[in-house]
This record gives sequence, C-alpha cells and structure tokens, in this order.
Amino acid sequence: MVQPFDETPGVYSIVSGYTGGTTVNPTYEDVLTHTTGHTEAVEIIFDPEKLPYETLLDIYWQQTDPTDAFGQFQDRGDNYRPVIFYTTEEQKNMALTSRKKLADSGRFDKPIVTTIEPAQTFYPAEDYHQEYYKKHPENFARNHARRGAFLQEHWEDM
Repeated sequence: MVQPFDETPGVYSIVSGYTGGTTVNPTYEDVLTHTTGHTEAVEIIFDPEKLPYETLLDIYWQQTDPTDAFGQFQDRGDNYRPVIFYTTEEQKNMALTSRKKLADSGRFDKPIVTTIEPAQTFYPAEDYHQEYYKKHPENFARNHARRGAFLQEHWEDM
C-alpha cells in the first residue's frame, strides 16, 4: 500500500502502522494474534491543494481487492481487512460516494465490502515495517505479482 502513495506528488509522508483496536502501542506480533482489534493501515499526510482527497481514494481502490473482507491477496486475516479511515465528515462523505460509484460501476462481480470508519489512534509500526517495499524488494516483487495480476484484470483500462 505504501509505494503508490509514496510516489504521488502532494504526499508529504506515509507511515505504516496499526489502528482501530483496543491495545495501546501494539506491536506487529500483537496484531498478528488477531486479539487486538487493530487493522494494518497507512497514515498519509498530504497537501489537499496539490492532491485532492478524491485522488487518494482513486489510488486506494486500485491497490486493494475491495470485495475481500478477510484480507488482501497473500495477507490474510481481519488485520488486513479493506477499510478507509476518515478524519472529517467531508472525507467520510467523499469516501462513501466513491465506494458507491465503484459499486455501481460493475467493475467487480462481487459486492464492495470495504468499510468506511472514523479514524482512531494510529500507532506507527516498527522501523523495519517502514518503507518495507524499498528494504525488501525481493518480497515486494513476489507479493506484488498476485496483486498485480488482480489489478491488471480489474483496472487494465485505467
């Protein structure tokens, strides 16, 4: 999830981490137990004058399988569920509109299950998770193959 946003003009920072759960300062190992309630997420700080929120949503939809409530590609479990966290009512409304537009487009045969939820406390992941795709290009390439095939099937016309 980091790479496409990391390469987008108008993004000041992108941090991998965890949000939405009950454990304070969770670690990756904590989140993997599926007992914390946290979802792995990215926090994106951006300039809305250079990068409209709607564009962030468009990028997001093209990185996930919005029809899979139980993970993303090779990453399985509730901590990988597809969710958009919003910080304002305006973002909430834009995300809901964007999800409806995608659902109505007929691009997917299954229902869109991505949830739209209020942002909660965000806990940055450990340093070794930050910019993972740059630090571990071999894993990124292997994992991106599945994602890439799916995205090509559903977004090749973009």
